[in-house]
Amino acid sequence: MDIVKLLKNGESETVEFKNAFGKEVTISLVAFANTEGGKVIVGVNNAGKPTGVDVGQETVQRYFNEIKVSTYPQILPHITSLTIEGKHILVFEINEYPMKPVSFKNRYYKRVKNSNHLLSLDEIVDMQQQSLNISYDAYPLNENLKSLEEALMVKFIENATSAGRVHLQDDLLTNLTKLKIIQNGKPTLAAMLLFGNHGYSIHIGRFKAADTIIDDLLIKAPLLKALGEAEIFIKKHINLSYAFDGSLQRKERWQYPLETIRELLLNAVVHRDYKNSSDIVIKIFDDRILFTNPGRIYGNLTIEDLKRDDYVSSIRNKLLAEAFYLMGDIEKYGTGFVRIREMLKDYPEISFSIEEIGDFFRIELAHQPIPDNLEKDLQSDLEKDLQNRFGLTDNQLKILVTVRQDRAVTQQRLSELIGITSKNIRLNMKKLKGKGLLKRIGPDKGGYWKITLPNEKLEA
Repeated sequence: MDIVKLLKNGESETVEFKNAFGKEVTISLVAFANTEGGKVIVGVNNAGKPTGVDVGQETVQRYFNEIKVSTYPQILPHITSLTIEGKHILVFEINEYPMKPVSFKNRYYKRVKNSNHLLSLDEIVDMQQQSLNISYDAYPLNENLKSLEEALMVKFIENATSAGRVHLQDDLLTNLTKLKIIQNGKPTLAAMLLFGNHGYSIHIGRFKAADTIIDDLLIKAPLLKALGEAEIFIKKHINLSYAFDGSLQRKERWQYPLETIRELLLNAVVHRDYKNSSDIVIKIFDDRILFTNPGRIYGNLTIEDLKRDDYVSSIRNKLLAEAFYLMGDIEKYGTGFVRIREMLKDYPEISFSIEEIGDFFRIELAHQPIPDNLEKDLQSDLEKDLQNRFGLTDNQLKILVTVRQDRAVTQQRLSELIGITSKNIRLNMKKLKGKGLLKRIGPDKGGYWKITLPNEKLEA
C-alpha cells in the first residue's frame, strides 16, 4: 500500500480521510461495501495531512467490534496501523460486499465521487436484486394465463424461432415456461408486459413549442404491439426526404435513422423501472426528440460509462431483454448505445445526449434546424425532376417541399412561407390532389399531409 500516494491524491470514490474514529468511519465503510470497496484513513485531516490517533493495545479490536455490531450484514474490515511523519494512523479497508445492500443501523449508503449518499427505497431494492441476481420482471403475478393474448405469444415463439436464436418444438405453454416467462403456471411481469394488459403506458406527443402540442398518443398495448404503434406515430411526425444515389433509384433519408428510433424505443421498454408507474414520455419537436424513461441507470453504471464503447451493462429486466434478443430486435446485450453511435455516423447533423434528471433517464436526439430556404430546395435533383414530370408551377413545388419538411403544416402557415394568399394555397393544393401528388390523412385538426408519387409509393 502506497500510503503517501493515497494521502497526496486526496479523497475520492474509494478513499476517505477522518481525523478520528467515529460513526462516520463506519458509514463510509458501508458506502464503500455497497459500491466498489475502498479505504478510510483515520488520523489525517481533509487535506491528507497526518494528525495522528492514539492507538492502545485494545483500540483496534474495539473499533473492529463496533463496526461489526453496527452493520448488517456484518462487515469485517481489514485494519492496518501505520506511522507517517511520526504520527500513528489507521487504514480501514473493505472490499465490495457480495451480499448487498449493507446497512449501518438500518440506514443504507452508497459512495458517489468523494461523499456518501443515502440510498432511496428503489435503490435498495435494485441493489438487493442485483446482489441476488434477481430480475424484477421475473416476479410472478397472481393472474390467470387467460389474461394473455395467445396470438401475441404464438407470434413471439414464431419470431424467436425464425431468428434462429432458440429452437422451440414443444407446445406454447411449455416453451414459455422453458424461457421462464411463465413460472409455476403463472405469468411473470415480463409475460404481462409482452402479451397482456399491464397498465403501463407510452405517451408520445408532437410539439411545436414546449407548451404547444399538435398531436399526441397514449399507448397502453402489450409491448409487442406498443413498439409498432410508437414507431408509426414517430414516423408520421418526422421528415422524410429523397436523394439520388447515382442510379435511377431514389434513396429515402429520414430526419432521424429509423434503426436509432427503434433502438431507443427498445431501450425505453427494456430498461425502464417498472416499480415506477410513470409513463415513458416521448416528445417530438421540429428539431429534436426527447425520450424520458422512469428509473435511473441500473447498477453501478454512470453517464460517463455509457459514453464509452467498452461499458458493461447491468440489466434490470432480464426476461424482457432476453425476449427481444431471441426475436432478433436486440443484437447483443449491453451494446445499445454503441450501436446508436455507429448508426449516427452517417447523420453528422444529429447530436446524441443522455442525462439523469431526478428518478428519470433522458435521451435527446437533436437535429440541426433545416433552413427555411425554399429556393435552395428547388435546386435539388428530386424537385426539378418532379417539376418536369408533372408540370408543376413553382408555387406547387414549394408546397410539396414545405409539406415534406412538416406534414402537419397548416394552409395559413403555407401562405406565410410561400408568400401567396390562403385562397391560392387551397387552389394549388386542389390541383396537386388532382395530379395524385398530395393526400390528406385524417381530419383537418389532428391529421397530416401525405405526398404520394404515382406508382412509386413514396411518402413525405
